[in-house]
Amino acid sequence: MRLSHKLPYEWLVGWRYTRAGKRGRRQRFISFISFISIAGIGLGVAALIVVLSVMNGFQKEVAGRMLSILAHVEVTDARGSMPYWEQARAEVLRHPEVKAAAPFMETEGMLVSGDVLKPALVRGILPAAERGVSELAARVKSGSLDALRTGAHQIVLGRELAKSLDVSLGDTVGVAIAQGDALGEGSMPRVQPFTVAGIFDAGHYEYDSTLAFVALDDGEALAGLSAPSGIRLRLADPFRAVPVARALAQNMTGDVRLVPWTLLNATWFAAVASQKRMMFIILALIMAVAAFNLVSTLVMTVTDKKADIAILRTIGASPRSIMKIFVVQGTLTGLMGAGTGVLLGVLFALNIGTIVPAIESALGMHILNPEIYFISTVPSDVHWGDVAAIAGVSIALAFLSTLYPSWSAARVNPAEGLRYE
Repeated sequence: MRLSHKLPYEWLVGWRYTRAGKRGRRQRFISFISFISIAGIGLGVAALIVVLSVMNGFQKEVAGRMLSILAHVEVTDARGSMPYWEQARAEVLRHPEVKAAAPFMETEGMLVSGDVLKPALVRGILPAAERGVSELAARVKSGSLDALRTGAHQIVLGRELAKSLDVSLGDTVGVAIAQGDALGEGSMPRVQPFTVAGIFDAGHYEYDSTLAFVALDDGEALAGLSAPSGIRLRLADPFRAVPVARALAQNMTGDVRLVPWTLLNATWFAAVASQKRMMFIILALIMAVAAFNLVSTLVMTVTDKKADIAILRTIGASPRSIMKIFVVQGTLTGLMGAGTGVLLGVLFALNIGTIVPAIESALGMHILNPEIYFISTVPSDVHWGDVAAIAGVSIALAFLSTLYPSWSAARVNPAEGLRYE
């Protein structure tokens, strides 16, 4: 690489010092330390890009599995039921970003099979309408969602819930729902038998272990409701759920409450964001250690180049120019490290689906056990904003590490520098 001679001489000298090390044992040692600094910065940048990309991939994968069951927005009435749901459905469908809407009811209950009792969230749906707002029908691995017909008393369970109840297709489970003050002290709720008509697998433990679906009318009868709890919406873009919910709330009639899916899972998203921040800080410390190795490299360079500095000073170079030379040297080192790290990190993150299986095959192990994580591959989603932020932080750390050595170089006395020359 050659720099144009139109550049200021500080850049030319700084670039020359960056490449120093071809002659003399001391210069070779300085060059080796400089290489270690570049490698350290590069590895830190690459590690941070890969880790954040994998975390983004997991977040995207989990969000996708959530949205296979969740609606993008839930619209409910403050009174607990929505007898005017058809009118509300017509209102929300006027919004251009709302693609589908379906009624639902939801209540907490207990499922009984033999001596086993499991708490569950019982949701009543219309199977035909539900296909428009979720991917539940596609997630049903055994049986069919269409079996949920009014009066048939059929139920569709999550995989983990069915496993814990030890039931399969055709078995009977009891569904018990508490109905306010209808139960006296010491009394037991009435248990309604349902036949297992389907088992779904959302790939998300929380939903697979707690959700049960019944026909809408059967659910209303269980909960003692005369109308659905509300309607569930499907949007063109699920990540616009919050602004769309706000817009709908201003135009809908009645005392309605609109809850976007991100708010329903706010705790999970906050935990993921917190983990990403902590990982960024921890891995940034690796870059900081490598960047501050530049301090020792530049201090040794200043000591080795005292005669050069003295000569530059005697021919008119200002202390500010001397500072620039070593700032350029350190910043170029940081740029090379950051560039190398970005290249390696992005290549690894984009090809992680090929690299990780090769590592697993070589080591004879599985990084992710599908029986534990319900996912067998390591996902990756490169966010270029993250890449830019990581590169910027590494370059900034390299620049900060140049300040003391360059200031020290600017203070070199020309007479002292030339004394033994």
